[in-house]
Amino acid sequence: MTKSDNFIPMNVAVLTVSDTRTIETDTSGQYLVDQLSEAGHNLAARDIVIDDVYLMRAIVSKWIADPSIHAIISTGGTGFTGRDSTPEALAPLFDKAIDGFGELFRQVSYEDIGTSTVQSRALGGMANQTVIFCVPGSTGACRTAWEGILNEQLDSRHRPCNFVAHTRAG
Repeated sequence: MTKSDNFIPMNVAVLTVSDTRTIETDTSGQYLVDQLSEAGHNLAARDIVIDDVYLMRAIVSKWIADPSIHAIISTGGTGFTGRDSTPEALAPLFDKAIDGFGELFRQVSYEDIGTSTVQSRALGGMANQTVIFCVPGSTGACRTAWEGILNEQLDSRHRPCNFVAHTRAG
């Protein structure tokens, strides 16, 4: 059995972008925490930040620089309102964009919300061997992302490829 045949738990940080949610009312962030824990991963960090470009960048930059954090999932701030700025905040931190993540998220999301998925600016990228996924803030969108993409892509056993091998976890 090779190393890739075994499950490799990842250390995942979860960031909720919201002007109103607290740890008690953050159902989307909690959903992600619960799912990654059920899948066998470790919660490395969790935070809630208002939709401010520089505050988001500060938190995510710190996590990117931390060699013990392998993946970051942010929820919220990916829409078209005046306050939604997660893509503008985090895309400049990427060493490489994962264009297929946003494309696939919108495709999978179409089954649930139809053409409204065009307003999703979900995105992904890699920075300093850390994989970063930014998903919309609704719990339903987090479920779509987790069940339709992230659960498999954060599983070292998924074939033909996954993101674990591109991180320090792999």
